[in-house]
Amino acid sequence: MALKARLKEELKLAMRAKDKFRLKTIRSLLAAVNQIEIDDKVELNNDAVTAVVVKSVKQRKDSISQFEKAERNDLADIEKTELAILEEFLPQALTSEEVEAHIKQAIASVDAKGMQDMGKVMGVLQKDIQGQADMAEVSKLVRANLL
Repeated sequence: MALKARLKEELKLAMRAKDKFRLKTIRSLLAAVNQIEIDDKVELNNDAVTAVVVKSVKQRKDSISQFEKAERNDLADIEKTELAILEEFLPQALTSEEVEAHIKQAIASVDAKGMQDMGKVMGVLQKDIQGQADMAEVSKLVRANLL
């Protein structure tokens, strides 16, 4: 099932279950997807919708860290709940061995010689494993492999 169709189905289920929090989270995600489609006048494919989910997850993680620094645990708890809902729509996470294999393959595919090729490697990895691994961690691993 396409991710956008799955989101719409989950929205209906949340409405029927009267789960206001889940409903709000999925609605905001669909609104972000629809906004991009309207602005760019395109129909988003699964990869593009996944990118929107990844962006929303990253925003929630940033918000959680900011709220925790400000000792606003009430707001951090809300963001954590939304994060858990959003993570349901991400693809299956890769194991560290799988991530390492993707990194080695990407380095070989662009014939990376050093840190000057990190952008090329990350570009390949972005397409391959977007949403399946934390790209900040992947970046650290790529940096370690290129040094």
